[in-house]
This record gives sequence, structure tokens and C-alpha cells, in this order.
Amino acid sequence: MKYSNFFIPTFRENPSDAKLKSHVLMIKSGMIKQETSGIYSWLPLGFKVLKKIIKIIEEMHDSHGINQILMPTIQGSDIWKISNRYDTYGKEMLRIIDRNNKELLYGPTNEEMITAIGKFFIKSHKTLPRYFFQIQSKFRDEIRPRFGVMRAREFLMKDAYSFDKDEKSGELTYENFFRLYLNIFEKLGLKIIPVRAPSGEIGGSLSHEFHLLIETGESKIFIDEVFLKSNFSKLKISEIKSMNSFTDELYESLNISQNLRQLKSTELGHIFLFGTKYSKSFDFKIDHENNKTFPFMGSYGIGISRIPAAIIEASNDKNGIVWPKEVSPFDIVLINLTSDNSITKTFCEELYNDLKKNNYDVLFDDRSERPGIKFSDADLIGIPIQIIVGRNFIDNKEIGVKTRKDLSESIISSDNIIKFLKNLKI
Repeated sequence: MKYSNFFIPTFRENPSDAKLKSHVLMIKSGMIKQETSGIYSWLPLGFKVLKKIIKIIEEMHDSHGINQILMPTIQGSDIWKISNRYDTYGKEMLRIIDRNNKELLYGPTNEEMITAIGKFFIKSHKTLPRYFFQIQSKFRDEIRPRFGVMRAREFLMKDAYSFDKDEKSGELTYENFFRLYLNIFEKLGLKIIPVRAPSGEIGGSLSHEFHLLIETGESKIFIDEVFLKSNFSKLKISEIKSMNSFTDELYESLNISQNLRQLKSTELGHIFLFGTKYSKSFDFKIDHENNKTFPFMGSYGIGISRIPAAIIEASNDKNGIVWPKEVSPFDIVLINLTSDNSITKTFCEELYNDLKKNNYDVLFDDRSERPGIKFSDADLIGIPIQIIVGRNFIDNKEIGVKTRKDLSESIISSDNIIKFLKNLKI
């Protein structure tokens, strides 16, 4: 994509109302625009990052036989009254009255609706297990939205749901989702810490959150030093149930006497095993060995739209964002420092096409701007590799390659650029 065709409205000054580093950088780099309190538009650069994240999540769910669906964001109040959550959920739920005086709501979550779907279609244990997921906008009327998309009122979420024939099968599914989440976050380039958590409004016997350690995190977790060094992906369900890491809320409620390490973090995922809570509420039964039994259920969420902010909190410097290659909006930014020169202009056009042929996603800065502005914008938006073409190419047929992570720069012959990139470690 050529910069002249890609809308990136960057700013030089910090926004006055943004406190968190990620909020500042997402606005300055033209990723998002606030529309009202806690509600944001995602602009082309930010949306491109979201799509990278979504693609990874979708592919990894598909590879585990989890079927993608899409449920409506607007739900009837009747199914929430069946589960007795309509009145207890609180003011975070946005309630709506339509023209026929029917009570509706903007769904903050989908346990009720997926249970109603399961009851309608699933009749026998022979059709289980079944796993579904969706990627959908949610709305929760936060009392104090803050920190940009980190705590917004409208947000993009991946929520998955499972149906199993009994508790043993349900726990195996939970273990598999636990491991899947660790693999997803690893694929996103994130080092995640799983912690035991309270079940809250959703309920159930098991609940775990997945936290990214960042100094500016709004959450606190308590964790055993030995467990911190564990290979979390090897944990079995018995170890997952008893692991020595906790959210602050659960840590305090259990009155744990052991001295654990306290760390700041932000939550990116939350999974629940709530058993028959909703299937019983909906009188959802299946045929199972000549009996009628209630399916065992779980739900599994990832806060997609807070992931870019969390990554930025963990990976930035004084100049801007430092994207991991897995989720960067582009692989390479190609910078022509002398865009009015016919020699560099022709070479950059040819190189741009060669890079695309070699499957690199390239942002070609073809603007007629001063070099300082181009360098500043490239560092701000944080693309992992910068290819710099200027006077050195005109004189010596050499170009610069700069890695955003460590700011190291190599001067190489223009003929060797593709080979150099293939061997470059970032």
C-alpha cells in the first residue's frame, strides 16, 4: 500500500485527555478516534492490526474444530429472565425498549443465547461435544471508561462456548481451551500468565484469566515464583484447578497465607466452566444412556480490541510503537527520502513491486515530505523494518535497513535487499 493512498492521520502533540501510553500512541499514530466516552472508531491502521489479530484467532479456533457463528448483538430480555440475570446483571447492561414496548438489551455476553440455540438443536449426547465461537461487538456501560480501548464501553470480543455430555468431558474441554489460549497469545507474540479467578456474574466451578505483565497495568495478580517459571501449556486439569496464581480479588477472598509475588498486569482473556447452570435454567436436556441429562457447558472470552493497546503498553519507546512482527500492520515501511528524484523514484517503485512479489506487506512512503517527518512517522507507527532509500543510493547504489525494535541500521547493496531481508532476524 502506498502511503499516499493509506489514511494515517498522525499527530505531533500528545492528546491532553490520554494518560496511558497506549492511549496516547494509538491516537498519535492515527489508529483510533474517540466518538464519545468509551466509544472509538478504528481507523485504517488500527483496523489492520485488529484484522491481523482476528485472523490468528480464527485460524487457531478452526484448527481445533471450533465452529464460527454470529449471534445478534441485540437480545430479547426473555432469555435473560430465564437465567435470572436480567435483574441482577446491573447497570452495565444497556437496556432498550422498542416501538412495541418489548424489552431488549445490547448483549454484554451470550451465555443465554447460546444455551437457547443448543436447546433447539442438540437432542442427544451422541452429537456432543460441540464448540462454537464468534467475533462480535459487545457493549457494557462502564461507570468510568478510561485508558482508551483498554477499558471502553463498546469493544470487540471473541467468545466461545462448549457443550459436553458430562463433567469429565467438560473438564477435558476446559483444559483444551486453556492450552489453546496460551498458544493463541504465544502466536500473537505475547507472554501471558494464567491465573485463577472468581466466576462473577457468569458463575461456575472453574474460572481463569490470562494476563499480560505490564508496569502500567490496572490489575494485580499474585503468583508463586516457582509457578511463574512453569511451562503453562503442559498443565493438566488437576494442576490448572490448583495452580498457585490468583487475581487480587480471589487472593483476598481466599485469605491465602502464603507469601506470593505481586505483579501489575492487564487481563486479555477469561474462561469459565459453569457446568449445568444455564442448561438447568433453560431445562435443556439431552438423551444420555436411557436418561435425560443436562449438558455441561463452558464459555471462553478474549478481549480482541484491548490486545493492540496491551501490546503497545508492553512494547514502546520514546519514539513510538514497537510492533511485534506477528501483529504489525505492515511488515516493512519503504521510505523514499528523495521522492522528487527520478532515479530513487523509479528504484522504489521497482523495489515496492519486488517486495510484494516476495509476500511482504509493504507501506511505501511516497509522500513529498521532509525526511524528518518520514522518519518520525515511521518510528511512531512502529513497523518492524524500515528500508531507507536516499542520496546514498544515487551515489553508491546502497540503501539502509533499520530494525524498529533495536534501532540498528545496516547499509547494503541494493541488489542484495531481498536476500538480506530473508536472513534478517527481528
